[in-house]
Amino acid sequence: MSPLPDVRPRSVSPAPPIACLECATYLVPTDRAEADGTLAWSSTTVVAVTARAGDTSGLGWTYGSRASQVVVETELVKAVDGSDPMDVPGASESMIRACRNLGRPGVVSSAISAVDIALWDLKAKLLGLPLVQLFGRCRERVPVYGSGGFTAYADEVTSEQLRGWVDAGIPRVKIKIGESWGTAAERDLERVALTRKVVGDDVDILVDANGGYSRKQAIRIGRRLAEDYGVVWFEEPVSSDDLAGLREVRDQLTTDVAAGEYGYDDGYFARMVAAEAVDCLQIDVTRCGGYTVWLRAAAIAGAHHLDVSAHCAPSLHTPVAAAVPNLRHIEYFHDHSRLEALLFDGAASPVGGALVPHNDAPGHGLALRARDAEQYRVA
Repeated sequence: MSPLPDVRPRSVSPAPPIACLECATYLVPTDRAEADGTLAWSSTTVVAVTARAGDTSGLGWTYGSRASQVVVETELVKAVDGSDPMDVPGASESMIRACRNLGRPGVVSSAISAVDIALWDLKAKLLGLPLVQLFGRCRERVPVYGSGGFTAYADEVTSEQLRGWVDAGIPRVKIKIGESWGTAAERDLERVALTRKVVGDDVDILVDANGGYSRKQAIRIGRRLAEDYGVVWFEEPVSSDDLAGLREVRDQLTTDVAAGEYGYDDGYFARMVAAEAVDCLQIDVTRCGGYTVWLRAAAIAGAHHLDVSAHCAPSLHTPVAAAVPNLRHIEYFHDHSRLEALLFDGAASPVGGALVPHNDAPGHGLALRARDAEQYRVA
């Protein structure tokens, strides 16, 4: 009998191995006080990772906690050191296994996400390709919606922000509702009425309660949102952990129900989709495990005939969002679009309601402006 062929993988990459991960944290104050239905904040934290192989580097980052930097420096550096930069999914699996006893959701997955993004940027640069070309393009332009409208805003601030998006040609806008854990429902409805008045009848209105309502309350409010103001998107009407509640709200409303931004692994998205809890699955590349897991989550949704929407981080999402056929849009979130413009060269700006992936340079096209970022550095 002839011997079985040797199917063990052999590295044929001419690229130098991954030799270094560098990490830094930046704390950027918001331009004014912000809040949603269940949380208030005054700053945004960025944990940025640079991955090096030879003379080439790739950049990634996450939004969340400085604790992610500790995970990168104590666990993930060891997990990817010496790896072939062409084998990003292998590096992803190595990081996941290395963090088994830490607990993957939250801080750990955010750290993995930042490294994974940096490794994909590095690979694309080593190959001399724009990242969108490496992924494979499904579309030339990626639709966006303007997102902000925080519950802490005065009406005149909300109105100014809404007008800015519409004037920029964005035909979709989202505001926060569910104020004070759902105890200010009439105020929520007043703010949605204001939104409709400002943007007119030809702009889609999306709302996000950040899990602030109970099930029955969300159904009552959701019906008024649709009937009185034509709201087309109701995000996290109840907690995203309450899959049965999301399904109940979804079954009772004509408005699309969305959730998924707190997904930290493939299994989370599979459970949400299997529960038929949403009409559109949200995925956040800075939380879910980076581009590697984002693409898997989009495939899970696609297999169930669901669209996906990229949650926040618009510039980072643009190349991967352009690569999937079942994309609905990217969230052009006020905090992140502002921060990207402050800290990074190559930050995307919408034209005609859409973002266009970088095509003129290898990688995702973003570079940290170290001199500008230094004033915000905390580690």
